[in-house]
Amino acid sequence: MHLTNKFGLPEVFVNLTKRSTYSKGRAHLSVTELLNSPQIVQLKRKHWDDLEEDVADKIFALFGTAMHSILEHGKTEGTIVEERIHTTVDGWNISGAIDLQEISDQGISVKDYKTTGAWAAMQEKAEWEQQLNIYAYLVEAAKGIRVTDLGIVAIIRDWNKRESQTKENYPEAPIKVIPITLWSFAEREQFIKDRITLHSNAHLSTEIGEGYTPCTPSEMWETETVYAIKKTGGVRAKSLHATQEEADQKLAELGKGYELEVRKGERRRCKDYCQVNQFCNQYKEYLEKQ
Repeated sequence: MHLTNKFGLPEVFVNLTKRSTYSKGRAHLSVTELLNSPQIVQLKRKHWDDLEEDVADKIFALFGTAMHSILEHGKTEGTIVEERIHTTVDGWNISGAIDLQEISDQGISVKDYKTTGAWAAMQEKAEWEQQLNIYAYLVEAAKGIRVTDLGIVAIIRDWNKRESQTKENYPEAPIKVIPITLWSFAEREQFIKDRITLHSNAHLSTEIGEGYTPCTPSEMWETETVYAIKKTGGVRAKSLHATQEEADQKLAELGKGYELEVRKGERRRCKDYCQVNQFCNQYKEYLEKQ
């Protein structure tokens, strides 16, 4: 991958980005890859030398790395920080780097640091639950020690004191510990096996020339087109509808003073956050239809 600096940031940012120490070791898949779209994983591997990433796009990742480094200095007796754990499932070596393990007589509490926004910290995020449960599986499978609980330590970069006092469910402090549901060992293992099957099939499909496994709507962060009825010249919708027919009927009922606004759906990840969209036939076909 080629690193660019389109905005002329100081060289120190370029150097920090180049000196990333991340490595998944001998693993076939990291936890991040296991949870990712098989198509994206395959396209990244094929086109790695052709990809470009700008330093500016790595800034928040650098903040996260810096925070991890700072928190390592807070290590106390009975804790393990930044440990990469490997285990093999169905012949695939899976690895994950666990930010914090707190050891007690009952077992190990697993925590993951996230530098995130307040809005994200207020939502239930399936990917956080999946990631932490895979970590729990790694710990129990590799160490034979029971995992007692899981949690996200959310470091909220855009926290606002005023909103914490006025907005419902807003984080009370710039750091929030979010409990994560711990699945049974069997549920964790089955989830991992299902994900491995998806990646294994996708890998085989590309190897024998059948093409790439398409991304799902959720993997593309796809939103549906919505038909909004609002007051003429207004911004806020009075009602939202899934089809034009429903919207036209509502508009006829309301009469004058209202208008229809078509809020076109999109594939947000494909458009703005996918590093391999230029190599993706699925996205190219989507753009052609648009």
